[in-house]
Amino acid sequence: MSTTTVSPVISQTASALRRLYFVRAAFAVVWAALTMAVAGELNLITAVLFVIYPLFDVGAAVYDLRSSRSGTSPALLYVNIAVSTITAIGLAVAAASGIPAMLVVWGAWAVVAGVVQLIVGVNRRRMGGQWPMIFSGGLSVLAGGSFIASAGAVDPSLANAAGYAIPGAIFFLISAIRLGRAAKGGRA
Repeated sequence: MSTTTVSPVISQTASALRRLYFVRAAFAVVWAALTMAVAGELNLITAVLFVIYPLFDVGAAVYDLRSSRSGTSPALLYVNIAVSTITAIGLAVAAASGIPAMLVVWGAWAVVAGVVQLIVGVNRRRMGGQWPMIFSGGLSVLAGGSFIASAGAVDPSLANAAGYAIPGAIFFLISAIRLGRAAKGGRA
């Protein structure tokens, strides 16, 4: 176990990210439970829930951008904000076309957001607590591909897309816990 300490700037960033990751984990669990309950059919409530998720991601990225002082390129967070905003609009439009269109938009977002998350996690490695984020980003890319592929199924469903939030919640929770040490000036 290393006794290396992190700089005060990294410690502040880790503390802010830790809070953000706990909030993101809680939101994802609540969102998944609500969405799975209505994902059997595409209606206004289902569509609104699917639009809310990337909009929450926009808010999280804005918070991250404002609180991160090191270890990440702000350009990637701006990309995430733009992609998630476009996704929310795309999901609202796709809802009028049906579940396959929703799955394609959701899947494309999962792929792009996963790549961004993976790169941000790699860039923040020295802060600690980022391996769950790196793994989650890679998993998001794979899940996104599966959502796109499932759009062509005979009877496509939004249930798996709703379940997508659960592994993300787990990874955010693990990362938040691991960031606790870095937030206190140690290395996670």
